[in-house]
Amino acid sequence: MTRLIVSVIIVLLSTTAANALASTDINIIPAPAKVKIIDGQFELTDQTAIVYLNEVKPVAQYLREHLKPATGYNIKLIAVSDRHPVKPANTISLNLTLLGEVLAFGKEGYILKVLPAGVEIRACDPAGLFYGVQSLLQLLPKEIESSSKVNNVKWTIPCIDITDDPRFGWRGLLLDVSRHFFTKDEVKQYIDTMARYKLNTFHWHLTDDQGWRIEIKKYPKLTEVGAWRVPRQGCWWTFDPPKPGEKPTDGGFYTQEDIAEIVEYAKARFITIVPEIDVPGHSMAALASYPELSCGGGPFDVNPGSKFYGQIENTLCPSNDKVYKFMDDVFTEIAQMFPGQYIHMGGDEAHKGFWKKCKRCQKFKKDNSLKDEHELQSHFVKQVEKILESKGKKLVGWDEILEGGLAPNATVMSWRGIAGGVKSAKMGHHVVMTPSPYYYLDLYQSDPIVEPKTYSLSRLNTCYKFEPVPDGIEPKLILGVQGNVWSEEISEIRHAQYMTWPRGLAIAETAWTPKEKKDWENFAARVENQFARMDIAQVKYARSMFDAIFKPTRDKDGRLVIELETELDNIDIHYTFEGADPDNYYPKYEKPLTVPANAQNIIVSTYRDGMKVGKQINMPIEELEKRAK
Repeated sequence: MTRLIVSVIIVLLSTTAANALASTDINIIPAPAKVKIIDGQFELTDQTAIVYLNEVKPVAQYLREHLKPATGYNIKLIAVSDRHPVKPANTISLNLTLLGEVLAFGKEGYILKVLPAGVEIRACDPAGLFYGVQSLLQLLPKEIESSSKVNNVKWTIPCIDITDDPRFGWRGLLLDVSRHFFTKDEVKQYIDTMARYKLNTFHWHLTDDQGWRIEIKKYPKLTEVGAWRVPRQGCWWTFDPPKPGEKPTDGGFYTQEDIAEIVEYAKARFITIVPEIDVPGHSMAALASYPELSCGGGPFDVNPGSKFYGQIENTLCPSNDKVYKFMDDVFTEIAQMFPGQYIHMGGDEAHKGFWKKCKRCQKFKKDNSLKDEHELQSHFVKQVEKILESKGKKLVGWDEILEGGLAPNATVMSWRGIAGGVKSAKMGHHVVMTPSPYYYLDLYQSDPIVEPKTYSLSRLNTCYKFEPVPDGIEPKLILGVQGNVWSEEISEIRHAQYMTWPRGLAIAETAWTPKEKKDWENFAARVENQFARMDIAQVKYARSMFDAIFKPTRDKDGRLVIELETELDNIDIHYTFEGADPDNYYPKYEKPLTVPANAQNIIVSTYRDGMKVGKQINMPIEELEKRAK
């Protein structure tokens, strides 16, 4: 009985905290662990100062730089050496405390207290102070996101007491810059938005069949040849392969100076970059540059987005000593450029058909008592792990690296659902959960009839409700979660933003917020607040959570019946079968609709409180007939 009472109290406290966020202007994402609302507010003025310990000057400078554009205030910085300074009125104080002195959490946790007289952020580490700053910025009026001065705004912050700490240490997003190249400044923009929502791991997919994007000085052809492909526009995988004499003019790459600049930029935002060099598969750009690394010898072209899998070789030869020398040289330079502990080696979707035809591979397999090509790939992965460990790095790879035997110390990214993660964790290996049905951010967010072309669907609420720690798995083996933006169909950074947000917010909240505090309806309300901020910050996002969802079925007489719903409970759906533009004066959906004879389309719009909130969707009845089958 005692346990039951305690459980009820915990649920009530969590619900109360969620309701407190929903009923005030507290719209922080990810939701903090503990929130106490206090009467009153603090007003930021041109006389406000930032008081900081010497050790955290970069965080103080970051805060001042993010306050100045919208407010116009040139806020004074005051350095102190005392960990417990006297805090003057009208100041924002950034204080470090000894671990265990006050805070019962790790280096990313913080306490944020806003009182009418001033603001204090305390943490054990500069990282915690930085995350406290992100919460503080979200407490200010939305206009703080402006890049130019905003007049007639009172820069008030509600009084509050927050104690916060992340659930997971790996809170990541992947950006694929191989299929389509994004500039250095565009990558920085993406990192900036990640930082605002306390994401701390930027997985940089730098190489693939369609482009090698990072300068390796020992192998200059990787960027002279591998970074460029023939230009194509239209639908990915339908493009014509390169034609004889056609010049490869589409592409780009990052110099090592560019990489250093971006690494430092991310570091200042407490984001670690995990570079990915995708091998042994997805290597056509490398083979176009150095065909001797293949089984067949080439020649090869950098793939422009035409179908090739299983027809043209795109894998490194695992029995070729030159390949391991190449990998050692490449990872030597990669390890020097990226200070983080992990390097991602891909390991996914390696077509093994050319290995089966390779006499050298077959001899190697026999000589080393390898029973099949999966064990041949496992041999490759284990060699790469030894190379990375010799550079002081840890190997992380996609869940295919399990096949044929997992390398001794490898970390697994589980993308084909959660099965690979479960299997790896049961073997004692660390796991990052990034299952494609939930966390692939290149998927449709709304009905495919109105979304940019892709291949599957993951709505915002699907993404939000994913639980990363499977039953029976030791939680400490799940390092965290990650969303992946694959760019086959994404050629512009604005499109990448649209696909990332708001699903990236769902991932951020799952990664940070205690499991018991997650609440879909409360989250959705806070997301809408963030939309207003993103508008001002000029970050593109999807409003798909407001769109109508179609569920076609057939009644007992075989007639087509349409059920309509939305991800949210407080949305009205208005419709017509007459080919007009339905507004909120048209019929409101109340119950399943039987399609009238001869109707060709149903057109729907979503409204809330008389205001249009979602896309108008013109759905062909013919399409619904197909879906009903």
